[in-house]
Amino acid sequence: MAFNLGNLMKQAQKVQAEMAKIKEELANQVVEGSAAGSGVKVIANGEGDVLQIKIPKEVVDPDDLEMLEDLVLMAVRDALKKSKELAAEKMGGLTGGLKIPGLF
Repeated sequence: MAFNLGNLMKQAQKVQAEMAKIKEELANQVVEGSAAGSGVKVIANGEGDVLQIKIPKEVVDPDDLEMLEDLVLMAVRDALKKSKELAAEKMGGLTGGLKIPGLF
C-alpha cells in the first residue's frame, strides 16, 4: 500500500473545515453556570466567553461583599467547566474520542 500525500491533504482539509464548523457552533451555543442555589448565574458560550452575569438583589449584602465575590467566582467556574465539557463533547465526534492537546 503506497503512501498517498494527496489523500492525506484532502483529509486534513476536511478535518480543518469540520473544526471551523464546530467552532462556529460552539460560539452560538450557551451554557449556564450557577453558585450553590444563590441565584447568581453566569452565561457563557461554548468557546468559554462569558456573555452575561446575573445577580439577584437578595444576595447583595453591602456588609458582606466577600460572599458575593465568592458566589460570582463559583458561578463563573461552573459556566466555564460546562463550556469546556460542551467543547470536548463536540470535538469528540471529530477526533473519535482522542484527546488531542491544544485542540480546544
